[in-house]
Amino acid sequence: MASQTPEPAGSQTRNEPVVQEALGHSEAFLTFQERLSRVAKVDRPVLLIGERGTGKELAAARLHYLSGRWKEPFVALNCAALARSLIEAELFGHEEGAFTGATRRRSGRFEAATEGTLFLDEIGNIPVETQEKILRVVEYGSFERVGSSRPIQVDARIIGATNRNLADLAEQGLFMRDLLDRLSFEVLFLPPLRARRDDIMLLANHFGSRMAFDIGWREIPVFTPEAVQILEAYDWPGNVRELKNVVERAVYRSDDNIITDAEIVFDPFQMPFECPASSRQPVQERETPTPPAPTKPPLAALLEGMTYDDAIRNVEVHLLKDALEKAKFNQRKAAGLLGLTYHQFRGVYRKHQEALGG
Repeated sequence: MASQTPEPAGSQTRNEPVVQEALGHSEAFLTFQERLSRVAKVDRPVLLIGERGTGKELAAARLHYLSGRWKEPFVALNCAALARSLIEAELFGHEEGAFTGATRRRSGRFEAATEGTLFLDEIGNIPVETQEKILRVVEYGSFERVGSSRPIQVDARIIGATNRNLADLAEQGLFMRDLLDRLSFEVLFLPPLRARRDDIMLLANHFGSRMAFDIGWREIPVFTPEAVQILEAYDWPGNVRELKNVVERAVYRSDDNIITDAEIVFDPFQMPFECPASSRQPVQERETPTPPAPTKPPLAALLEGMTYDDAIRNVEVHLLKDALEKAKFNQRKAAGLLGLTYHQFRGVYRKHQEALGG
């Protein structure tokens, strides 16, 4: 049996469409999709410019599958996932003995993408010397493998993507102006999620439903008005990818299908415990002892003269307020401080919501 060469890091070859999320009904989203669909049918290079998490590879795949090359391979290479010294060999292949470790001839990404599409993600990371060889492919449709002088003809449509300013890189001499001119037949800017806020809950409901299915729920997640409000108000620096993580995390952490604002956590790295006061104070301040904080009056003194029902009500309100302040008003954390489940906490909280100022 012939041995198979493993896929190089940061690369993929596809012959069949991959179903992924390309959802939206906002004006910015629909305008972008219309421009993408129009240029897909024109057999020329395209550059995709967008922030992290906006779906550049998904857009590139859509360009391919809407083009006349859709039956041929769609090959993706993440140029940022490879050492700069390896990119040339990954793109163009190499001959046996071309360098240390090259024990046999190997085809590159351009050959794999022949008649199809080559997607170069993070194209701004490609070294200038490799850009020169790409320019030759764009202009003449030929290249040589590393360690060879024999030209190889290839016909592959190039789609590049980056979140960097290629024009600025060209001014700095880090990107060839000639190559930039030839790759920029069309430049499409992917709208960030903050520019398509009408799509946030459409995507959130989609991601939430999929997560519920993955963890075996029978009910579709429902976001409370407060949860919707904070999701739509957030600026989403990580765009759709960040939204997916936040929603999936909220669904799996929830005890039922009602997703409240307490389950929405934007920063999973936020420390849930307070640092010791001594570690937060400069050394010179620690040398002066801090006077003790005034002691609180005993709870029994606060309840003296109350009826049983009033005393119970005041104790519950007092404990709720204290736990919420310690948890910085994160209700799930406050429930844990009181030794309650989240649903038990919510029940007590609703009973005293007016007294708590909620």
